Amino acid sequence: MFTLAEVASLSDIQPTYRILKPWWDVFMDYLAVVMLMVAIFAGTMQLTKDQVVCLPVLQSTVNSKVQPDTSGKADFTTVETTTGQEEASMRTVPFSSAPTVTPDILSRATSSQYQPTESGQELKKEQKDSSGRKTNLDFQQYVFINQMCYHLALPWYSKYFPYLVLIHTIILIVSSNFWFKYPKTCSKIEHFVSILGKCFESPWTTKALSETACEDSEENKQRLTGAQSLPKYVSTSSDEGSPSASTPMITKSGFKFSADKPMIEIPSVTILDKKDGEQAKALFEKVRKFRAHVEDSDLIYKLYVGQTVIKTVKFIFILCYTANFVNTISFEHICNPKVEHLIGYTQFECTHNMAYMLKKLLISYISLICVYGFICLYTLFWLFRIPLKEYSFEKVREESSFSDIPDVKNDFAFLLHMVDQYDQLYSKRFGVFLSEVSENKLRGISLNHEWTYEKLRQHVSRNAQDKQELHLFMLSGVPDAVFDLTDLDVLKLELIPEAKITAKISQMTNLQELHLYHCPAKVEQTAFSFLRDHLRCLHVKFTDVAEIPAWVYLLKTLRELYLIGNLNSENNKMIGLESLRELRHLKILHVKSNLTKIPPNITDVAPHLTKLVIHNDGTKLVVLNSLKKMTNVAELELQNCELERIPHAIFSLSNLQELDLKSNSIRTIEEIISFQHLKRLTCLKLWHNKIVSIPSSITHIKNLESLYLSNNKLETLPAAVFSLQKLRCLDVSYNSIAVIPVEIGLLQNLQHFHITGNKVDVLPKQLFKCVKLRTLSLGQNCITSIPDKVSQLLQLTYLELKGNCLDRLPATLGQCQLLRKSGLIVEDHLFDALPSEVKEVLNQDTSIPFANGI
Repeated sequence: MFTLAEVASLSDIQPTYRILKPWWDVFMDYLAVVMLMVAIFAGTMQLTKDQVVCLPVLQSTVNSKVQPDTSGKADFTTVETTTGQEEASMRTVPFSSAPTVTPDILSRATSSQYQPTESGQELKKEQKDSSGRKTNLDFQQYVFINQMCYHLALPWYSKYFPYLVLIHTIILIVSSNFWFKYPKTCSKIEHFVSILGKCFESPWTTKALSETACEDSEENKQRLTGAQSLPKYVSTSSDEGSPSASTPMITKSGFKFSADKPMIEIPSVTILDKKDGEQAKALFEKVRKFRAHVEDSDLIYKLYVGQTVIKTVKFIFILCYTANFVNTISFEHICNPKVEHLIGYTQFECTHNMAYMLKKLLISYISLICVYGFICLYTLFWLFRIPLKEYSFEKVREESSFSDIPDVKNDFAFLLHMVDQYDQLYSKRFGVFLSEVSENKLRGISLNHEWTYEKLRQHVSRNAQDKQELHLFMLSGVPDAVFDLTDLDVLKLELIPEAKITAKISQMTNLQELHLYHCPAKVEQTAFSFLRDHLRCLHVKFTDVAEIPAWVYLLKTLRELYLIGNLNSENNKMIGLESLRELRHLKILHVKSNLTKIPPNITDVAPHLTKLVIHNDGTKLVVLNSLKKMTNVAELELQNCELERIPHAIFSLSNLQELDLKSNSIRTIEEIISFQHLKRLTCLKLWHNKIVSIPSSITHIKNLESLYLSNNKLETLPAAVFSLQKLRCLDVSYNSIAVIPVEIGLLQNLQHFHITGNKVDVLPKQLFKCVKLRTLSLGQNCITSIPDKVSQLLQLTYLELKGNCLDRLPATLGQCQLLRKSGLIVEDHLFDALPSEVKEVLNQDTSIPFANGI
């Protein structure tokens, strides 16, 4: 027999699980404990009390029971039974003078059938005093009959009632708590209870709810005391405001400007230190992962329904069979053991000593089972009355400012329904950690604690344009202290998904350039007004076109716009470039993407656009007709667009001054003759292509000042190139040119000449007639000597000779007055071989900068 403690352990659930036990589960647990006590009490009594007591039925006693006693005295038959080593005796004695029965008397009575009496008078006297009959059975025979009749005459339900109650109770206890024990549900429940407890006790929960209450009270107060006195651009809504009538609305992308709310000092109810903030951020992550793990299945719900159905079926079964056997528990039973050859009697009358008590316990048990069953039926009614696999935080959203708390489903919803039966406050506090608004508030607090004004000031640097620049990378938001850097010129925000630009940006009067790299920033209305009036340059890098903030297309004073991201042909219409009509002062448009055609809506800014840059990722740019309308474009770059020829649309750009067709697949440039109509064209960049020859028609581009043909497949330089008298920069590096034509001497205005990475072996003397040369790149060729006439290049500041076959350097290098060692790119041993006075001249410091022209 197992102990009560062992049975009780079946219902021993961790105290933390109590929040998932509604009142009916708690009540059923107590009923199960009472039923368990009934079973143990009944079983204990059965083991400690006599089971049955039987007497043989005598044939002659049947009639004697009917006849009255002639003496007129009432007789009483006394039967005593012993369970130890005592003997049994049965006598009939007068009620008025019943003698005390002692073991001696019993012994004499039972042994009288074997021993003869000493005198007949004594025997007659004894028979005269007794009116009953002897059974002539000894104690062992009575014990034997009692055992036989216990199993034959006593109904099985009377014998096993305590054990049945115990088994049923154990099954009910197991059924009630199986969902807490089953591994696939236990792990989820344990995780949920753990997170729920931490969310309930988290200081952030209290702070968030308290500040919500403060905000609500302040907003009500503000509405009552005069919201009409606010400026027109200020909205009184809690999250997002509407722009004034003069501000264009953005409707296509669903964007709304968030309002600049009145500055209200909200008392801090709870001081959230760094440790509490980190714990709260961890809780947000745990809740997010738990939701993803649990919300896709309904195993916990099905298991709870299943165990409730099992308990209900068990209740019906117990009630049905118990009602049939309740009357079988009685005090008297007739036993026919069929052992007449051993005892001498065929029939016995037996009494069940525990019948009365067992019947009372059975009635109590049936009552408990009925109550238990009705509770099970109520549980089933609750399970199927409402959709427990859906849970709405609508009430929480109405009571708090966290309007984005999502509704949940499946096991997640069922667990929250169960928690509501314990205390609805748990769900309300738990909902705080499902809100992105709440999470963003927490991130903002933690961010402001970490990124103080002093720390941000340390990250400010000077860029190449000598402007103060701050680059923030992978933060949870934009720290408030950023807007206190009033002298900042450039602000770069990269990989900040929840960036929000507040009204405090109006303090940054020097800010003219903003970079948003994968950062769909939101702006308040006042901040937008400031950016619209002050921002001059904007860089936007994105993965999807939807990441481009809609307010970008409303910046009327914007002069430079850089769009870097995926803009394939399917998404061209989604770019929103039709909104570029509002960018009335836009001068430079830079698009780095994968376009197959130039979006026709770019022509909206054609009247005032002066520079257009399109950098493709290797996607072939086919349709270029839109270029014809950009008559004011002065600089055009079409890089990495897989162009095979110079697009004809370019020849219509009468104001074009610089054309860059870098990194395409151009093989022939016979169309270059059409450039003669572009009177203002001064710079032509055809580098990194596959050009094999330069047509003589290039001589018609009279005003050309810079020609870049590096990284092509040129083998010769035609004399027509040297007829361009205005040419100041010629770059033919990294081709296969073997000879520098003597006609190069005609380029009297040439200042930068680059022929690095070719096959030149001899330098013509006419080269040194170009006395205005400042940069001369001759590296990685086959040159064996440098003529002494290099001394004629008095303005030379940069000379590259490294990678040739030189044995020595001319001593006349010292006569190049502006050349210094830093501008002389040559092997160390050649420099060391120079005369000491030449090296001394080259080592002199100079403040005159050199330029390489690239």
